[in-house]
Amino acid sequence: MTYDIRLADRIRDFLHEIPDIEIQEKEMFKGLVFMINGKMCINVSGNNLMCRFDPAIQEQLENKDGYLPMIMKKKEIKGYCYVEPQGFKNKRDFEFWLNLCLEFNKKAKSSKKLKKN
Repeated sequence: MTYDIRLADRIRDFLHEIPDIEIQEKEMFKGLVFMINGKMCINVSGNNLMCRFDPAIQEQLENKDGYLPMIMKKKEIKGYCYVEPQGFKNKRDFEFWLNLCLEFNKKAKSSKKLKKN
């Protein structure tokens, strides 16, 4: 799995400043996933961010610099996107995307736990 380690470090530094959250890291989706309070929040995918956000605001985000829709099996996945590096190169834009994901994380549902046989 290859992902931008410096980008992962930027996310770690940002998240560790936030009180009262539980942070877990998992390598998956060909990158590094940051789980916040047991829920997938933000990912590093190659050199991009992969963001999870409220699907109700997707249209507002589509015109932001660096935004790419998330496509799986030829279908756009609402509430998820990739953001290319030009979309988060400055601190303000980087914090915008992370705060967007953190805000949705508060109301997002956790994934169902798989039962072990």
